[in-house]
Amino acid sequence: MAYWLVKSEPDAFSWQQQVENGVEPWTGVRNAQAAKFLRSMAVGDRAFFYHSNVGKEIVGVVEVARAAYPDPTEETGRWACVDMRAVGPMPKPVGLAAIKAEPGLDGIALVRQSRLSVMPISDEHWALLCRMGEWREA
Repeated sequence: MAYWLVKSEPDAFSWQQQVENGVEPWTGVRNAQAAKFLRSMAVGDRAFFYHSNVGKEIVGVVEVARAAYPDPTEETGRWACVDMRAVGPMPKPVGLAAIKAEPGLDGIALVRQSRLSVMPISDEHWALLCRMGEWREA
């Protein structure tokens, strides 16, 4: 299993909407590197759901329910999306300030490439962020 972080602006698509919808296509990614990461995801991979702009924190965990397929929100076939399923809320949301302050998270893409909306998370960083957020794998 691989680990990821996916970002969404809560006023566009929030954690609450993800939970209410159950399984939701992760559409609208228009960055080549982020799209490459989407295409690398496999069913069962887990991702942190991060509220960007407003909140700037990890608020939940989602799981890839369907591997990459053409994004239906655009017509060229150039971009991909995956379906995400809500797994559960982060018991203690992990904010960007706490992430930046944690020495064990040095080098994490969320800080290095702050504009990237989909990024891999190493096993070590996943475990540390889970501890910070008091997440117990379900």
